[in-house]
Amino acid sequence: MRIHVNGKNIEITDAIKAYVKEKIGKVVNHYDQITAIDVILSVIKNPAATGKHVAEVSCKMNTGAVHCEESAESMYASIDLLADKLDRQVKKFKDKSLSSDKSTIRNSEVPEVAES
Repeated sequence: MRIHVNGKNIEITDAIKAYVKEKIGKVVNHYDQITAIDVILSVIKNPAATGKHVAEVSCKMNTGAVHCEESAESMYASIDLLADKLDRQVKKFKDKSLSSDKSTIRNSEVPEVAES
């Protein structure tokens, strides 16, 4: 699994990159089918905008993808919010995929009853 960090209107320092990899890397512990995570960090330059620091993530898995976005007043806060949101969405995706696998197994194992 790889974590790729990009920036828009911001220079990505080693500290920010390490923080992203630490926070977002915890998601891998919940689901082992993750193949790649792309993180985009950006800063909105409009002085009237609230939540100027935006963090987006695309998490690619074998069976689909999860995309989420968060904004806050500091980059570290937006990364924290993003990590929590991604964690919840990956758990939900995993539960849905496991429950659908179980339902297909249950449906295929049900014997047919012959009517007399």
